[in-house]
Amino acid sequence: MVCNLIRIRKNNSVSKGPVLLVHGAGVRAQIFSAPTQVNFIRYLGERDYDVWLENWRGSIELSFTNWTLDQVAIHDHPFAVRKVVECTGVASISAVIHCQGSTSFTMALAAGLLPEVHTVVSNAVSMHTVVPWFSKVKLNYAVPLVSLFIDHLNPQWGLKPRGFLPRVLTAVVELTHHECHNAVCKQVSFAYGTGFPALWSHKNLNEQTHEWLKYEFAKVPLSFFKQMARCVNIGHLVSQAGESGSKGNPLPSDFIAQAPKTDARIAFFSGRDNLCFLPASQRQSFEFFSRTRKDHSHYEINKYGHLDMFMGEYANRDIFPLMVAELEKKS
Repeated sequence: MVCNLIRIRKNNSVSKGPVLLVHGAGVRAQIFSAPTQVNFIRYLGERDYDVWLENWRGSIELSFTNWTLDQVAIHDHPFAVRKVVECTGVASISAVIHCQGSTSFTMALAAGLLPEVHTVVSNAVSMHTVVPWFSKVKLNYAVPLVSLFIDHLNPQWGLKPRGFLPRVLTAVVELTHHECHNAVCKQVSFAYGTGFPALWSHKNLNEQTHEWLKYEFAKVPLSFFKQMARCVNIGHLVSQAGESGSKGNPLPSDFIAQAPKTDARIAFFSGRDNLCFLPASQRQSFEFFSRTRKDHSHYEINKYGHLDMFMGEYANRDIFPLMVAELEKKS
């Protein structure tokens, strides 16, 4: 699988060092560059960070594959981190990780695969997976049924459904979601959470961002949803069934059965209105990691949800200063 890294430098002055931005599933690295007054990439660049964007195998920028979190944790993130270290000549880097970029990155951290990472800002979900009750129903019943006929979900069906099942699912979304006129926005809420909408508050997005997001969500394999269903049923990350312990797989089968093998300090962020992964997810992860290191941080942000933490019109005022303050803390 060929992934890629994008380096963004405002100028040659990058005194704060490299920071790797890791997107969620079914989007791409550009999700951090929403058309707001000051997006996250610009915010970091203006503060002299050497910004790197990782497009891992869940990126819509790359060819579609039936990936699992295990594959991403073992192959994609360790390679990306080593490449940034190699190109910059530093001993260690920081990272800002979101959603399934965060779960898979956390798996790699906990397994000791990312010794070059010293500071992490994690948004929405990391080690623990607590979702609304109806999301759990969809994962346990709808995903196995849909997987009999197709191997992915695609929010782009809202614009152009192709095939019988995509048309049926699109009709279901149109019948049940009346929160806006953006068909992709409604598909995203149906696929990833339980809410109207589920991943953000409309009042946090400007009109340009709400229109822009139509083209920032696409295919996600059901292989991922099946693994996430196992994690949600147990309450925390577990390796894909049958893979852990096999040759070439360094991941534990259960990630909370032993202390995490990382020296990184982690700041756990969650929007209090998140209807994709509930705030309890990050709260429990903070408590778990704090058993072995006491200087981790935890934030629950009022009036924010899942992705409006980065895409919100005023995230540069409400969220980004907190994240950058965590990146700049001394261990």
